[in-house]
Amino acid sequence: MAEMQPSYDVVTLGETMLRLTPPGMRRIEQAVSFDIEVGGSESNTAVGLVRLGMKVAWLSRLTNNSLGRLIANTIGGYGVDTSGVVWTDHDRVGTYFLEEGKAPRGSTIIYDRANSAISRMQPSELPADLFQPNQAKLLHLTGITVALGPDAAATCQTALKLAKAAGWRFSFDLNYRSRLWTPAAAAAGCELFAQAADLLITPLGDARLIYGLAAQLTAEKVLEELAARYSQATIVVTLGKDGALGREPQGQIIHQPTFPAEEVGRIGGGDAFAAGLLYGYLQAPPTGSSKGLATALRWGAAVAALKYTIPGDFPLIDRAEVLRLMEQDNTKPTVNR
Repeated sequence: MAEMQPSYDVVTLGETMLRLTPPGMRRIEQAVSFDIEVGGSESNTAVGLVRLGMKVAWLSRLTNNSLGRLIANTIGGYGVDTSGVVWTDHDRVGTYFLEEGKAPRGSTIIYDRANSAISRMQPSELPADLFQPNQAKLLHLTGITVALGPDAAATCQTALKLAKAAGWRFSFDLNYRSRLWTPAAAAAGCELFAQAADLLITPLGDARLIYGLAAQLTAEKVLEELAARYSQATIVVTLGKDGALGREPQGQIIHQPTFPAEEVGRIGGGDAFAAGLLYGYLQAPPTGSSKGLATALRWGAAVAALKYTIPGDFPLIDRAEVLRLMEQDNTKPTVNR
């Protein structure tokens, strides 16, 4: 008898907002109109995974009005299963304003997300029938959702507990947001998730902030500090323009350079990297050798590079173009010995 395939490769949970951006590099105070995009860390990753050919469900809580339906319809339109979204006639949809700038004027973001519907999601609103054995391979969460408030944090904790009980793997992206909580609060709030992670992802700067690591500590030393704390996890530290480092439990550190890209839209790049990384991780899970992790890192770097060429938050990439980019030889991963 053929083995039953899971209904989903990945299930994720989080907030998605509406992004309003003045066109033509205008300042917000100059704006006479705004371009609207839909975006949120977990749904960005979900869309990227679907574009790579995976089956993904996105869980959230949205206000039952035109704004909430715009978000759900957009995400669902890219093939992500949104049937697990909880709808409410109360609360609100979160928004944020992006003022794009070029050097020497940087881009600015103004968030308007307090008391959003997802921040008040209850553990009882999770679809219990989803969190069963063989329903999914992996649950993916980020520190952003945990930071939204005690209700959202409790919902994430319950989702993790249910996923582990069902035998799923678990990936966690620290994804620190200074406007949501302090480094100390993030360290405490994320600890349960980091301790449970099979795959732990963090930008280098976030790891230094959250764990109080010295700025002069090298990226390799930061990764080793994390590996000592979370010895059960495959750990990936992203380095911006310098690529990413990865390490399996008790394994060697692998460095993946970036693929050259002409930047058009940076927002969502980290989520795109996570999508590629998760795709490679699930396609060829690390098994103690460096090959599986090296492959996953390369997928992550390639998807992120392509995302930078695309405006908006979603990595609207094609698997074939990712493969073509990966065939280039100038960014082969190396093992740090």
